[in-house]
Amino acid sequence: MKHVLILFTDQQRYDTIGAYGNPLIQTPNLDRLVADSIVFERCITPSPVCVPARLSLMSGQYPARTGNNNNNKKKKYEGEGLYAKLTGAGYNSCNVGKMHYVWDTYGPIGFGRRHTQEEMSHFDDDYTNFILNSPYRNVFDYNGQRSEMYYVPQVSQLPAEAHPTQWVGDRSVEFLKSCDPRKPVFLFSSFIHPHPPFSPPAPWNKLYRSEDIPAPFMPENIEEFRPLQNKKYGTERLGISATDAKKLKNFYYACVSFVDYQIGRIINTLKERGMYDDTLIIFTSDHGECLGDYNSMGKRTMLDAAAHIPMIMHVPGRRQETRRDVCSLVDVAPTILSWAGIDYDPAEYDGVDLLRGRHDYVYSQYNGRENGGVYMIAGAFEKLIYDSAGDKYYYFDSFPETKNKYDENDPHIAGLRGLLMKYYESDVGESPKPEARKHPSDFGVEWMDHTARHDEEAARIPEGYRIDLR
Repeated sequence: MKHVLILFTDQQRYDTIGAYGNPLIQTPNLDRLVADSIVFERCITPSPVCVPARLSLMSGQYPARTGNNNNNKKKKYEGEGLYAKLTGAGYNSCNVGKMHYVWDTYGPIGFGRRHTQEEMSHFDDDYTNFILNSPYRNVFDYNGQRSEMYYVPQVSQLPAEAHPTQWVGDRSVEFLKSCDPRKPVFLFSSFIHPHPPFSPPAPWNKLYRSEDIPAPFMPENIEEFRPLQNKKYGTERLGISATDAKKLKNFYYACVSFVDYQIGRIINTLKERGMYDDTLIIFTSDHGECLGDYNSMGKRTMLDAAAHIPMIMHVPGRRQETRRDVCSLVDVAPTILSWAGIDYDPAEYDGVDLLRGRHDYVYSQYNGRENGGVYMIAGAFEKLIYDSAGDKYYYFDSFPETKNKYDENDPHIAGLRGLLMKYYESDVGESPKPEARKHPSDFGVEWMDHTARHDEEAARIPEGYRIDLR
């Protein structure tokens, strides 16, 4: 029997796993998975922002083809997607956690069942209703306080046993315990963390309290990188010092470790049920997080901190292996379908079956041709970036990136430019104009509070006081 498990995180850098060479972070369960898996050292997100990256995972297509290149509802893709194909092939399929498909946020999206935990509170959201029917109804910002606190390290208002990360682990374990191992099972466990706000539960918040944690990476010629920075979440704009960035990294690491604990629970359940040796397990993330590198927080940049993601694949019957060829989230669908023996048309996919093939180059983009999109072609040891807003190219062959080595007369770089421009011209996306911010903020971010329970939240403030619910 062939089972499939996808373990998915949000905004997790490639260098936040102990077995990937990080001596400071505590990820014992991911380390064990690495020791029993194929490790892809050079996985590049198809887009350094949630919605398009996740659509590329489901569809096996790059954003230029899906038509979605930002966190909006614009898309051209109308296919049934990976999840529906597995369900249609007879898999007992279940999704737990955040999926961020904004055109069908709480719908089935191809799964037989869903336990939803989307980022913002909503009365159709399963985790929101879990909180409403728990002793913790007074917690409104259950993913941490956003808006002006978005990049401020904070301890969760919830205990570990009710934390969003624990809830995903609990529902995942419950599903696996309820399954018949004699029938094919597909579970997609998706964690919101380590997406900001970085709000681990107590006492996990004290896992990392080191001043010796590395400071953000800063090249000597930082001005050269300004066009590639995430300006919206620049550390200067947010008032984040190098010391603040270290504190943020400590809390970010704590969020990763709490997810790692849940991953251990899920994999141990597979082993207890005798399913582990029959399960294809893929661990990856939608994109990375700058964490102060290049004076930036967040994603929305082609710099490696945001574009380079982990990819671990446990394949039954295959030995541990480290691969250095480049890969992408678009490869997940064809790899799973091939392994499961489900027929598909390869022409429908930009990705390849990673167990049989490989790429010379993969692509990534943020925004589109109509609104200053940034495009990238990346190989195992190099990348070429095109910033269409500034009509400028950047070429790097070492990481983290330190110097733009673009030379328009170099034949190899010219070849990459030709490939990237072919991708650029193929882009079918329609980019909506950015909306004016309704609530300008001196704190450096627009207001992004949970809104579903504003009336209840306001009612908890006694008469004579005013609460700011924007």
